[in-house]
Amino acid sequence: MRILVTGASGFIGHHIVARLGAEGHEVVGCARDLATARRMIPDIAWHHADLNVDVTPEAWAPRLAGIEVVINCAGILQSSAGNDIHRVHESGPIALFRAAETAGVRRIIQISALGAGQGAGTAYAASKDAADRWLADSGLEWIVLRPSLVVGRDAYGGTALFRALAALPWVLPLPGDGEQRFQPIAMQDVAEAIVRLLPPDAPQGRILDLAGPRETSLREILLALRQWLGLPPPVVVAVPLPLIRLGARLADALRWFGGRGALSSTSVRQLAFGCTAPAEPFMAALDMRPLSLPEMLARQPAGVADRWHARLYFLRPALRISLGLFWLWTGIATAFFFPRAEGEALLAAVGVPAGLFGPAYGFGCLLDVVLGLALLARAKVRLVAGVQIAVTIPYMVLLTIGLPSLWFDPLGPMSKLVPLLVATAIVMAIEDDR
Repeated sequence: MRILVTGASGFIGHHIVARLGAEGHEVVGCARDLATARRMIPDIAWHHADLNVDVTPEAWAPRLAGIEVVINCAGILQSSAGNDIHRVHESGPIALFRAAETAGVRRIIQISALGAGQGAGTAYAASKDAADRWLADSGLEWIVLRPSLVVGRDAYGGTALFRALAALPWVLPLPGDGEQRFQPIAMQDVAEAIVRLLPPDAPQGRILDLAGPRETSLREILLALRQWLGLPPPVVVAVPLPLIRLGARLADALRWFGGRGALSSTSVRQLAFGCTAPAEPFMAALDMRPLSLPEMLARQPAGVADRWHARLYFLRPALRISLGLFWLWTGIATAFFFPRAEGEALLAAVGVPAGLFGPAYGFGCLLDVVLGLALLARAKVRLVAGVQIAVTIPYMVLLTIGLPSLWFDPLGPMSKLVPLLVATAIVMAIEDDR
């Protein structure tokens, strides 16, 4: 079959694409970052698509030529800079479904979310439900899948956050009492469900909750993940929910300045609402027995890369932010607090003509501030870090030639530049979060 998959480079989407390819289907992917998507999955056809923008059937019609099945995997947790949740979950998908109806597409598979439309009180749940209800009222051959917590080796979002909490040294922080309920489902079971829904005689016109076979508390999940990572037993610490909500509101604000992560007001409210449903209807409809969490973990033993990822989850943004603050403060301090005469002496030592002291001094301060703000805003992090390295190395070389004695000053700038360069290179290396 020729199958169009939206959100094809995301966590669920790229697993579905891989499984469909293994089954011999011709897959056409849709992604917003087309260059990255093509590098990740080079052996399928791709269309650029942005559900924030593509909110009319006419925008989707050219992408549906020859398509037999549409699988919508696109989704975001909440609105942020450049993302509107109602467009991504509602206006964009409904425009796609309308175009599919006109194009004669045989089947629509909508990846929704467990709890959509059940009173969670979040824009996430309401917008997912709006697209689900439109499908239910349409004349299309449709199926809506509402997964619980999806667990996969390369997960990001909520599962990555849970791993990071489980990997903290010595302690295991629990939101409230840690008794929030989940029914984790393996990523391979989600992909298997998709494959079983493709034949003409597969179930249609139904909403299926993709839930694991066993209800599990958040405490049990985190302890299981810690054991999976091979880490020693922790001291369990209950974190008051008001403190969690405060952190979520701060994370919400950072999202409008380029921040990303699983913690948000939406995720906290969804956590309180719960993520459970009877698994028997889905199991019976698709003749499946999904894996339990212990079975998932046992089938994919953790390696050193899993421990690195979990331990670096919180350190990665901390390193980027600290470097951003370092560059920002360096520019401000040099401009307003550092003795100007000493700065000009350094410029003279590296061969800057006296007539250029003012412009060179001002440009250096401005550059530091701009690079610092760019890192803090998470704007083109790799490019910015590369510029920082490109600026720092000539600075080191010139100062080594002009003032080699600085290397012997324990409080001087030179020896500190080496770990600064290494830290900047690490930021470049671990910037990806998905």
